[in-house]
Amino acid sequence: MTMPHIVALRALTDNYIWVIRDHCHAAVVDPGDASPVLDYLQRENLELIAILNTHHHPDHVGGNAALLREFTVPVYGPANESIPTLTHRVKECRDHESEEGNAYLPEFSLTLRVLDIPGHTAGHIAYYGANLLFCGDTLFACGCGRLFEGTAQQMLDSLQKLADLPNETRIYCGHEYTLNNIRFARNVEPGNQALIEREAVVRKLREQNVPTLPSTIAMEKATNPFLRCNEPEIIRSAGSRAGKPLSDPVSVFAAIRDWKDHF
Repeated sequence: MTMPHIVALRALTDNYIWVIRDHCHAAVVDPGDASPVLDYLQRENLELIAILNTHHHPDHVGGNAALLREFTVPVYGPANESIPTLTHRVKECRDHESEEGNAYLPEFSLTLRVLDIPGHTAGHIAYYGANLLFCGDTLFACGCGRLFEGTAQQMLDSLQKLADLPNETRIYCGHEYTLNNIRFARNVEPGNQALIEREAVVRKLREQNVPTLPSTIAMEKATNPFLRCNEPEIIRSAGSRAGKPLSDPVSVFAAIRDWKDHF
């Protein structure tokens, strides 16, 4: 089976819309703005076959309606969030064959399993399959999303679920935040040599205006402080920030998430 290509379309201020494509079809993930999608489809002579949403924020769903005026396609999205344009409300299911637990892209012979990953929003989901992970605003390159609707425990559980995916899984998240996230991470874990090396690579990519994504699960486990809440240096940094000793991962996570919010 020939795997489809993944293409990044820049949108709004710092969003990425991900295009899953072959030579004549395309599906889009989190189209916050229809214009770059429509321009790309026309330029590449591609037919839109599906829209996939990870959560309800306007910068991820704002282009749905305009795309649907041009194409009649299924729109997948979280079952537990209010997105008026959805046609397929999906959620994580233990039965991996369940229709409501998958997004089907038959033109690519690709099935993406739905994962529930609340925290950034209450009903946030991810799509995973063929070593591809589309995770919206939950896991970022060297960071994670803000806790707008969920708790620290929920977000930490969601991040751990993603961290348990195979190391080679490629991560396609919703924003170009990587360099700023690395600057923060170096404050939290200054002794992490992998992080220092990653910063040099990412800085060069940004100087060339090249996306820093996709990342991988292996890279995130080595450098992302929000996946490393059991590391001694991060525990010490979080405790210093909180002004008291911290021992459990949820408290450590909450402290560094609050720190990042004010960074």
